[in-house]
Amino acid sequence: MGRRIWIVLALLLSAMSSVNAGPHLFRDDEAPPLPGWVEFCNRNPEECSVDLRQPETLPMTADLAALLSSVNLSVNRALIPVTDHSHWGVIDLWKYPTDGLGDCEDYQLLKRRMLIDAGLPRRALRMTVVIDENGEGHAVLTVRTDRGDLILDNKSDEVLEWFRTNYRYIKRESAETTGWVYLSLDPAGTSLTSSYDK
Repeated sequence: MGRRIWIVLALLLSAMSSVNAGPHLFRDDEAPPLPGWVEFCNRNPEECSVDLRQPETLPMTADLAALLSSVNLSVNRALIPVTDHSHWGVIDLWKYPTDGLGDCEDYQLLKRRMLIDAGLPRRALRMTVVIDENGEGHAVLTVRTDRGDLILDNKSDEVLEWFRTNYRYIKRESAETTGWVYLSLDPAGTSLTSSYDK
């Protein structure tokens, strides 16, 4: 195991002990899914089903840290960012970026598929909607681990703990059923928002 991987793992584990935020995002009420996700699921139902036999969180190991870092970096560098409107002439289309072009959710769908192909359970890999630093809707991939929720993002080559991204977390795929849930900062359930429906 290379020295760089151990440094990455040490940084991840040390940041998990931050007193400013808990390591996990908590589910709140059921949320309406995005239309683009619904269409994606209609075309690819196996991509959206939830297998309750799979674990919802993964043990955080050096191997997992290395895999997440490798997949995040390789996809970020392989694709060219383009909006769905410029690419397909529609506002929102969730699709695997088979032509090397895509927007935020396409990056994350490819990362999720690569991680599943590497043996990770789909249930621990949740598509997530946030409000980014520009106040705009943005999709990231949440990887749920026993040390906290980690974020893979086409805006960062570094895998970050959710609270280090400076995003407002809105909702993500449910780990219990096909659908989405709002997110809150604590188990008491103060929702970050209940009005964002893109």
